Amino acid sequence: MSDQALVELAFTMLERSYVPYSKFPVGAALECADGSVFTGCNVENAAYGSTICAERTALVKAVSEGHRDFVRLAVVGNSEDYCWPCGSCRQMLYEFAPDLTVLVARANHEFVRLSLGRDLLPYGFGPLSLTQQEKS
Repeated sequence: MSDQALVELAFTMLERSYVPYSKFPVGAALECADGSVFTGCNVENAAYGSTICAERTALVKAVSEGHRDFVRLAVVGNSEDYCWPCGSCRQMLYEFAPDLTVLVARANHEFVRLSLGRDLLPYGFGPLSLTQQEKS
């Protein structure tokens, strides 16, 4: 699947978003190494902290189906600016797929390509951060 095709698939998710509060739909499409693709949309809630972003929706769907081998993620929105992942999404992506290629698009379907997902969260906190040194 081409980068543009993955971006277009993410755009199909905008209409599935549930965004009664922000009115800001976001779509995502996450590709695994075996070629399978998991899509997601943002789903808001009146208890704002319960809201889940499109990127995390796609990631959680893939993980729940046994995938951990992510290669590309497309994130799209309806704004004039590029629809960059939020901090929580960047944290999840850092842990599960630091070498992921990220495609970020805006309403006109123009996108930019970020070669390494880890660049979204420099100096990120991940599993290695929890490693404790033995006391001598």
